[in-house]
Amino acid sequence: MLEFLNNIPKRPEKPRTKGLTMIMDKGLSLNEAENMVVLKSELTDIVKLGFGTSLLTRYIDKKISLYKEAGIDVYTGGTLFEAFIVRNQIDDFYRLMDKLKLEMVEVSDGCIQMEHDKKCELIHKLSKDFKVISEIGSKDESLTIEDDKWISYMKKELEAGSWKVIAEAREGGNVGMFETNGDIKGKLIKNITKEIDISNILWEAPLKKQQIWFINEFGANVNLGNISPNSIISLECLRLGLRGDTFNNYI
Repeated sequence: MLEFLNNIPKRPEKPRTKGLTMIMDKGLSLNEAENMVVLKSELTDIVKLGFGTSLLTRYIDKKISLYKEAGIDVYTGGTLFEAFIVRNQIDDFYRLMDKLKLEMVEVSDGCIQMEHDKKCELIHKLSKDFKVISEIGSKDESLTIEDDKWISYMKKELEAGSWKVIAEAREGGNVGMFETNGDIKGKLIKNITKEIDISNILWEAPLKKQQIWFINEFGANVNLGNISPNSIISLECLRLGLRGDTFNNYI
């Protein structure tokens, strides 16, 4: 239907490496996942099975197959990875990924303390067998990372083998790149993008005001994550200037 309108920004075809939309699945039922795929699979690039939900969701194998058959990459959230690491169970993590038939993993340290060199070693090791996404930032809102460390960590993790680096925000959008009230740390983000190719960063932006800011700042094909399944089409409207908040971007 978009062919009826002029001046609509071009979105890359799937599989794409920029303009990614990552969805947070916090325990969708198989029926809910099927409905999402039928209506929105062409707009969805990645599904994150949030935190530890993959261990508790019935028919998880069928749900993963459903996503993959629709051309959607799937991975388990970094919190689950950390639960294995803190228990010294990396081999069991490999076995779980094999059982779930997943080709993508997230490496993070948002809940645990880990030396950054150790994290990069894990990224390098896992990148031999998986497509790795690594996440930077703590889930503890009282902890802050200096601007230069954000940049240094991102560079080192990409060099270690990460396909993309994620800027932590949690599902509430109130840590990492954002203030506790959800406001954007614009200066930090702009400093990062002076040093890091923006196509290599996946920005967690669960709140509408955050999505608007990134699209206004970096255009329709910015990578955005932690999107609610109910917001997939709404986000695409924001990307294309088909919603009031971005309406004037492409006229």
